Amino acid sequence: MNHPFLDNRFEINWSALKPECVRPDIAEGMKLAQQKLDAIRELPRESASYQSVIAALEEATEELSGAWGRVNHLQEVCDSPELREAYNDVLPEVSVFFSRITLDEQLWLAVKAAAENSDSAKLSPIERRHLEETLKDFRENGAELPPEQKTRLEQIQSELSALTQKYSENVLDATNAFELIVDEPARLAGLPPHAREAARRDALKNGHGTEAEPKWRFTLQATSFGPLMQYLDDADIRRQIYEGFTNIGRQAPHDNTELVNKILALREEKAKLLGKANFADLTTSRRMAGSGRKALDFVEDMHGRIAAAFEREGLELEQFKAEQSGEAPSPLEPWETSYWMEKLRLSRYDFDEEELRPYFAIGKVISGLFGLVERLFGVRISERTGADKPEVWHEDVRFYDMFDKESGAQLGSFYTDWHPRSAKRSGAWMDGLKSGRGLPTGGHEPHLGLVCGNLTEPQGEKPALLTHREVETIFHEFGHLLHHLLGEVPVRSLNGTNVAWDFVEMPSQILENWTWERESLDLFARHIETGETIPQAILDKMLAARKFGAARMAMRQLSFGKMDLELHLNYEKWKGQDLDEAVRQIQNGYIPRTKTPMPNNVRNFNHLFSSATGYAAGYYSYKWAEVLDADAFTRFKKEGILNENVGRELREKILSKGNSEAPEKLFRDFMGRDPDADALLARQGLL
Repeated sequence: MNHPFLDNRFEINWSALKPECVRPDIAEGMKLAQQKLDAIRELPRESASYQSVIAALEEATEELSGAWGRVNHLQEVCDSPELREAYNDVLPEVSVFFSRITLDEQLWLAVKAAAENSDSAKLSPIERRHLEETLKDFRENGAELPPEQKTRLEQIQSELSALTQKYSENVLDATNAFELIVDEPARLAGLPPHAREAARRDALKNGHGTEAEPKWRFTLQATSFGPLMQYLDDADIRRQIYEGFTNIGRQAPHDNTELVNKILALREEKAKLLGKANFADLTTSRRMAGSGRKALDFVEDMHGRIAAAFEREGLELEQFKAEQSGEAPSPLEPWETSYWMEKLRLSRYDFDEEELRPYFAIGKVISGLFGLVERLFGVRISERTGADKPEVWHEDVRFYDMFDKESGAQLGSFYTDWHPRSAKRSGAWMDGLKSGRGLPTGGHEPHLGLVCGNLTEPQGEKPALLTHREVETIFHEFGHLLHHLLGEVPVRSLNGTNVAWDFVEMPSQILENWTWERESLDLFARHIETGETIPQAILDKMLAARKFGAARMAMRQLSFGKMDLELHLNYEKWKGQDLDEAVRQIQNGYIPRTKTPMPNNVRNFNHLFSSATGYAAGYYSYKWAEVLDADAFTRFKKEGILNENVGRELREKILSKGNSEAPEKLFRDFMGRDPDADALLARQGLL
């Protein structure tokens, strides 16, 4: 095909997607989309209807959106100078193109004419919701602004796209620029064997040491620095890694300080242009919270309910270190906290997380997850291998199909890419490469999605042995994927994960619960050598230790939500101040007391600043959705962890519904009532 990024075949021909194709393919995509948009613009107003305008708008940008989604994906998993240059070359034009749709006066008139058409009263409930959502999209993106303000809004969108992309690049480049080489094995005391071996192999791969005279390489990838901060006895190495991590985005040439200030200013200006008091109100107006103030009230209420426990945990940690070291109790250094928390947990529960690794071989975890999902939600998953395997973007990537168990219909397919690479961004995420739609005859067109992570790597011929937290990560991202693949809504833009941002984490977080239950753990937690399930004694310790540090972990999430909302809700209060001082004041009472003040993460927080909106003014959603998932999971606790009837209800009433109905209604349909925050506090031992 002359334009491979526009090739709409279900199975993507990744090898044809070259950086040199980005410019011509995206230009062609914009041309095709503009032709379809022009046809809607020129439509006689008396011919404007749901089908000719609203449904047509849905289809107009489908090819362009798909092509741009593939460019974005490659930029996240196969970054290169050539791809980055091509991406940044077309990014401003793409941003302006999409922003102009809702700013186009003729398109807006066509949308309003369709809404006023007498036939609109005959629309189905889902078509009516699609119409209403389209009207809101246009209004909230400037359709009713005067011409000069529309022009400025276009400029803001283009600038935000460029600035947030640069922010993301700086984070990736700063992360990759750091390495710490250790050449004295005695300095690795305390580090688990798997982490030592991974560091040795990584050093060899990067030209450090030999088999006879090994060295050990540590990076800012979570799989490298995480075990080091938790277990390594050498405090000086922990300090160096900690300082390397906290300096991401703080030093030239990757300093994000000015980018953050510019992004915040542009978001505030955008909100004011659109008639909102602030950016937080703009982004939350159609979410469950409804306003920035209500979202902040939620964060502050949760803070108040756990503040005493948070303070108590901090004092207990200081006292424990003092007892072990023979010193007077005093605040710890920030690079000491993970280390001493692990020591305290070990002494209190006799539980070392590393005991669990042999039970979490990645292949067993994934096959067990698939078996659980198949049982609960009535699906069947099969991997394509050998000659049947479609093209992938890296040799580590695997490909699967998902079918409805009862009908045999294909629900969708997905890729998995679980391990870190230098050209791949950090973290874990799910993405929907293609969205199908429900069909009038039943069922739906197949969806295509992916899940990516940066999990512990295999060591030679040995399979990757995961931490329990990494197991949770796999389940979490697969929950998002299920939400995408099980969508049955006949409108693509209302399908799958296209829901209110503070509801989108509920399907992902609820799946994490099955990583804590004996019945489900036995499906996949098998010892790598003996095949035995987790011994009850270890499981009892694991469950007892689950609530250890719960207030600290909860407060960490709340501190991010507090910082996010304050910066976007009360921008006028904080603008012009030193960024670090502003965040210090905002997070007062949310951050553990330490000897050396803990730097904030505002310069390397991709969730908030690596896209024009992303999780900005929305990070509270994790804790908000955690309330929903904890409460919803009580049904399984009462009716059976592996209860297929409850699983089918979750699929039918939430996972398949997308944004076809308000999230509050979907939750009530499943639970029979509104959410109860006490379920989360009880689960964490903080009630």
